[in-house]
Amino acid sequence: MQVRFSRLAVPILALIVTLAAGCGKYSISNIRSAKAFQDANAMYQRSDWAGAAERYEDSIRFNPELGFAYFFLGHSHEQQFKPTKKDDPANMDHLRKAAENYRLAVDKLKDAKDPKEQQVRRYAFEYLIAVYGSDKLNDFTKAEPIARELIAFDPTDAGPYRILAKLYEDQGRNDDAERELLKAIDVKPTDPLGYQTLAGFYQKLGDFDKTINAWTKRAEVEPKNPEAWHTIGAYYQAKVFSDKRLSNKVALDLTLKGIEAEDKALALSPDYYEAVTYKNILLRQQALYEKDQAKVRALIAEADVLLKRGTELRDKQAGEVAKGKGKDGK
Repeated sequence: MQVRFSRLAVPILALIVTLAAGCGKYSISNIRSAKAFQDANAMYQRSDWAGAAERYEDSIRFNPELGFAYFFLGHSHEQQFKPTKKDDPANMDHLRKAAENYRLAVDKLKDAKDPKEQQVRRYAFEYLIAVYGSDKLNDFTKAEPIARELIAFDPTDAGPYRILAKLYEDQGRNDDAERELLKAIDVKPTDPLGYQTLAGFYQKLGDFDKTINAWTKRAEVEPKNPEAWHTIGAYYQAKVFSDKRLSNKVALDLTLKGIEAEDKALALSPDYYEAVTYKNILLRQQALYEKDQAKVRALIAEADVLLKRGTELRDKQAGEVAKGKGKDGK
């Protein structure tokens, strides 16, 4: 279940410009504070994390109420952390400083009304949880209450439930993780991401039926997305191909369901290369379990047509890519 926190790769550089423009309302009357903040932003944009941290500290020293500066200071420290040097106290200290400043950002921006400031506070929450995650400080006892605090901040936001679910999953508490993933769907039942995340979770548990059920619900909330139906077809194909314990009857049934899903994808997008390719594979798979030889021959013939079509689509797409690169001179 990929939550980190991949979602946290946010365009925070864009926030710097917006926030810097509004510094005046924080009463940064001292020119040294304003200059320190601007210097820090320039270094941050150049990925000079050490330099940026030093100047953010200067800016905060001149104005301790500059809430969003704590977030950028925290992130500047986190960026200096090296995962391969966890036995180095100085390296780990960057994470502790990151956690400290993310927490300060959360607290300083508690009463923020400006949407950008609220956004920074939200990021501070999420980055703070991530710092305490299993791949960094690995302190579940601190991460869990912060995740619940984030949920309380906006109970209608599905994201924090998924973040908490990931924390539970990392602890091997799968029942708790499942509960939080289902809560995320409850608060936002039309969000495909909720079902995708749940499907990935069930897949890792090896529960095929629940995995397919989640993918199917995802397709139901975005019925015009061919990729959603193709995903289902691909899962059925992989199940039949890899699970040698299946009886011929069950394997045939699952294969037919896969073909049905790919047909839905192709009805939406007839030139969808992946769906064409997988239907070709599924038809050949079906032929393995059919007893009527006439039907087998018909299935192989249909699969051959799709194979040819798939090759044509692949070559066409490759040509379009090459043509596009030629236009750009690359």
